[in-house]
Amino acid sequence: MTQLRLPEQNQVLLVGRLTRDPELRFTQKGQAVCHFDIAVNRRFKDAASGEWKEEATFVPVVVWREVAERCKERLKKGSPVQVEGRLKGREYEDKSGQKRKVLEVDARRVQFLFSSSPAAAPSSEAEAAASPEAESPATGSESEEVPF
Repeated sequence: MTQLRLPEQNQVLLVGRLTRDPELRFTQKGQAVCHFDIAVNRRFKDAASGEWKEEATFVPVVVWREVAERCKERLKKGSPVQVEGRLKGREYEDKSGQKRKVLEVDARRVQFLFSSSPAAAPSSEAEAAASPEAESPATGSESEEVPF
């Protein structure tokens, strides 16, 4: 059998609403990291009954640096967002000492899908570096419309 080279591709694009208020923490080196979960809904017609049904998938999201601070300032439970990033798995030990695994989205970009209040920053979009080891921090913002 020949060796098949597959391109490395790990890209996620999700639209959903926050299931809880974002949690902001700082690493030992002082980098901001924000954690939140989003609910991504799917509506479908049940083939057996013919009824419309809905299901939700709950996805944990991690955002780094200045964008993490902006997410904490501007987002709250129920806020609609579009998240672009990559899937990342990690292991941790819970309070009882058991090892746990989690798959989460390491956000590169978070777009707030609601109109800003006059007191809020004029930007409706935030960009985040893919990981804390990335060399360049997130830069400003662009004004871009969501096509739906």
